[in-house]
Amino acid sequence: MDTALNFGIWSILPPLLTIALALIFKDVILALATGILSGALLIHHGNIFSSIGFFADKIAESLADGWNIRIFLFCAALGGLVSLLNKTGSVRSFGQWAAGKLKSRRGTLLFTFVFGILIFIDDYFNSLAIGTAMRPVCDRFKISRAKLAYILDSTAAPVCIIAPISSWVVIIMSYSREAKGFSELGISELDLFIRLIPYNFYVFLTFFMILALIFIGRDFGPMRRAEERAQNGEGLYDRDTFGENRVPEESPVSQRARPMDMMIPFIILIASAIASFPITTWKIAAEKSGSTLLESFHQIGIRQAFCDTDASYALMYSIVFTMIFVIAYFLIRRLLKLREITDSLISGAQSMVPVLIILTFAWTIGSIIKNSPADGGVGLADYLANMVRSSHFPFWLLPLSVFGFSCIIAFSTGTSWGTMAIMISIVLPIAVAGGKELGLSHSELLNAVCFTLSATIGGAIFGDHTSPISDTTILSATGAGCPCLEHVETQMPYAASVAGSAALGYLCGSFFNMNIYIGGATALGTLILLLIFFIYLRPKAKRNKTH
Repeated sequence: MDTALNFGIWSILPPLLTIALALIFKDVILALATGILSGALLIHHGNIFSSIGFFADKIAESLADGWNIRIFLFCAALGGLVSLLNKTGSVRSFGQWAAGKLKSRRGTLLFTFVFGILIFIDDYFNSLAIGTAMRPVCDRFKISRAKLAYILDSTAAPVCIIAPISSWVVIIMSYSREAKGFSELGISELDLFIRLIPYNFYVFLTFFMILALIFIGRDFGPMRRAEERAQNGEGLYDRDTFGENRVPEESPVSQRARPMDMMIPFIILIASAIASFPITTWKIAAEKSGSTLLESFHQIGIRQAFCDTDASYALMYSIVFTMIFVIAYFLIRRLLKLREITDSLISGAQSMVPVLIILTFAWTIGSIIKNSPADGGVGLADYLANMVRSSHFPFWLLPLSVFGFSCIIAFSTGTSWGTMAIMISIVLPIAVAGGKELGLSHSELLNAVCFTLSATIGGAIFGDHTSPISDTTILSATGAGCPCLEHVETQMPYAASVAGSAALGYLCGSFFNMNIYIGGATALGTLILLLIFFIYLRPKAKRNKTH
């Protein structure tokens, strides 16, 4: 085996092949598996038998890691929890309760948005649960199915990506942790995730867009036509163009369910996770020093304990505690029988299988990209870092570039998780190497890394948000009872306006030393101008032209 630091230009083959196959076949699992195998062939100089053995060993090695397997089990258990909540009928009960409280069209839209913000545990559950609960209420106020689908889609992944307790936080932490250069940042995985939140321009602009449209009470583009059709009683969706759309039949659920039966499990999960983060730090410190938990509590402040925690332990503790509580609670409330609970847990875990495969393959290809040939990798991170140091590529163009690449990959493949799996392992070492080459201080380097990584994540969210083959796009349309292609058509101008504004924000902010304030102000100002143009100025121009 080669003992050099990298394979030179050949080290770019695994991620390049992964991206190409993902774009061609629209199958991230196939693309990631092929990327891993190509890395194995490179490391073993084309020996197919050694490469296949290496392929199997690396995947097993990824799952043998304690941190990884706890995150793996957390995601599987979270799927089970979501399945339990769906089965009880508590979501429908919550929707019926909301229907009795809402008295206006604007109030219904605003409640749907807030509801989406609150259900931040999982994007799939968000789209289906809120759609099921709010669709009858929105129909009563003649809100188009396309408008409901847009709000569902815009409060699914965008909300989860900034929630410190969700299936998404573990993904970002996992991908970042495996990337070369992460250890040089000197912070924990959770600390990095929290630092990324304010840099997510695309997410916050999406929320601003929704609220602006709700309070202004106007729309533009295909959404305006969809809303006018619904308000005029011509149909809640476009049957003539997109055909008849059947709302999925709901399975029988317990009539004993109450609105709080949906909220209590979320409150327990959030509360137990928040408590587990610092407790985990104190517990690990006590075990290492041979002291007691109380002594560790006095030695380590709560803020430091929260940021320095091992999130895999904390999340695992919280989901186990929550599952035990929820199962006991549903049995006591007689919402589900023991057999139904078992079946729901199994079906919920099965629904997470594609995600778990992507996660495992992402860990594997991340280690191959990061490690040197001596450690079972191709040394791409080292090669890219050296290339950045020796090239004259403007560092301030990096955020915009990765935002664009992430948009294209996610739109073409329909998955933000797969896009981030590919891009973060490449982008993070480039950002670290580029920042060090410029002589940035530690705080400036952290700022540059956060700016660049958030652009990567934002692009992945936009591509997934607008792709017609994205699972969240399809599920949002399904939850709203809207034809998928109508949802894509009506949502695209809104998401594109937000993405264009975010891209300009990343460009201007990075030009001024990765300044988040300049970037954020530019992005927000651009979106406001676009809204003024599309809602107020463009309609007048069309009327003048007609006359």
